Amino acid sequence: MQQAHHHHTEDKEVQEGKFFAVISYISFLCVITLLLKKNNKFALFHAKQGLVIFVVEVVSFVLSIIPLLGMMIKIVGFTFCAIASLWGVLQSFSGICGKIPLVSRVSDKISL
Repeated sequence: MQQAHHHHTEDKEVQEGKFFAVISYISFLCVITLLLKKNNKFALFHAKQGLVIFVVEVVSFVLSIIPLLGMMIKIVGFTFCAIASLWGVLQSFSGICGKIPLVSRVSDKISL
């Protein structure tokens, strides 16, 4: 099995940012990463994706008050968020900056 070549600084950044990258996908905890680790590129990458997922969760929750349609929005929204968050957590644990489909399109545009 071949190992990918990484710069030492990148490895250090991943190690230092990993915990914060993982928690970025747990509801509003992305805010903690955005406040404490915004100089860590690895953590920031995941925090921005986590932020997008969190916003989708909030919007789904707000729209879920609409009769009939709301229930569908809630189910689709929360299912999408759960899958996207799980994917993000696995990528974070693996030390990968994996782009989550749809989410990364928005998160790439966020500049802090």
